[in-house]
Amino acid sequence: MTPTKVSTLGLFALVAFAGGYATAKLFDVVVNRNLPLPWSLPALMAILSLSIWLWARGTKARLEGRPGTKPIDPLIVARSAAIAMATSRTGALVGGFVVGVILALLGGWDVPYVREQIASAALATFFSGCAVAAGLYLERICRVPPESTDTSWDERL
Repeated sequence: MTPTKVSTLGLFALVAFAGGYATAKLFDVVVNRNLPLPWSLPALMAILSLSIWLWARGTKARLEGRPGTKPIDPLIVARSAAIAMATSRTGALVGGFVVGVILALLGGWDVPYVREQIASAALATFFSGCAVAAGLYLERICRVPPESTDTSWDERL
């Protein structure tokens, strides 16, 4: 696996932004009301980002061999890296989608319901960014150190 690039996450967020904006506008035209964003979305993203951050903290402690921790199986580290990549991509997708919805809803700012939707979306965007950061942090922890470039052993043969 190659490390996640910020440009990849930016592309995911951009595509999701376009999808969120188009979905919110289409929903407004077809159903004649605003796209509902539940308050559970920011809560879910907060739980995701907090759990991945705690997972990263525990994984780092086990990889460093801190006292009171058990050694970690390399397969668990590889699975953690895969989960970290999925988390950062999910955070980018959700964050981009929600920013698109926010932009689509800004026209109705004077309506209290729309302000609540925008507040929910803003919190979801913040916690999506936290999920991206936590995923990238866990991925960085799970990287395999580069091989040594010491050629002295080869020269002795």
